[in-house]
Amino acid sequence: MRIWTVANQKGGVGKTTTVVALSGLLADAGHRVLMVDLDPHGSVTTYFGHDPDAIEHSVYDLFQNEGKVAPGLPAQLITETAHPGLHLMPASSALATLERRSVGVSGMGLVISRSLSTLWDDYDYVLLDNSPSLGVLMINALAAAQHLLMPVQTEFLALKGLDRMLHTLQMVMKSQKNELGYTIIPTMYDRRTQASVQSLNQLRRDYGDELWRFAIPVDTRLRDASQKGVVPTAVSRDSQGIRAYRRLLSDLQEKLGDDGRSRQSAEAR
Repeated sequence: MRIWTVANQKGGVGKTTTVVALSGLLADAGHRVLMVDLDPHGSVTTYFGHDPDAIEHSVYDLFQNEGKVAPGLPAQLITETAHPGLHLMPASSALATLERRSVGVSGMGLVISRSLSTLWDDYDYVLLDNSPSLGVLMINALAAAQHLLMPVQTEFLALKGLDRMLHTLQMVMKSQKNELGYTIIPTMYDRRTQASVQSLNQLRRDYGDELWRFAIPVDTRLRDASQKGVVPTAVSRDSQGIRAYRRLLSDLQEKLGDDGRSRQSAEAR
């Protein structure tokens, strides 16, 4: 199992789109993929047609046993999507209450890690979506991650949000005494605008080694997929945005030592 956390402390930078697009491409390649929604607003949950305000069982259930994970519970919270090979552990609005409930309770920062360990043989990839807020949910997501993906919109204010996220990452790594690799992903790039071009150039100057060398462009097909509640490849397999996410996935798999073959293909050999 590979676990990728998608996070940034600024909203609206393409976190949910990145989770769904990469998850869809991985599922298309034959991988078993789980998306975990750790955002109280339930962006991924809403994307696939569920109501975070009304859903009966969600990620929230994992946090109800004082940091311990009830046997079998994580698997019970997973729901299928209409896309083959792609599953979801949904969020509920009740996640917003976790901060005050977690005060003084040991082990609350490792709930997601412990939950995913019970699913280790069930999935090839797990992608975690997050809210922009630093709190127990993001701590869980960073603690569980094997690699961190940080989408950043190519505009000035988003660059400031990236600085905050990197500062948070350094604090978490120091407290956990654990190094976590990361990749910064420029998103919503529009080469027709000076602001976008300048922001991308600034990213390249400041974050060369950790920055993905390309950018995810503005693409209305990604928005169309969101409106229909389907992965982007179900709308178009060759739009600019899809080609960019396909290249990103390939680069990530190469960087992280994954040959990218589907489980079925590997077993067939």
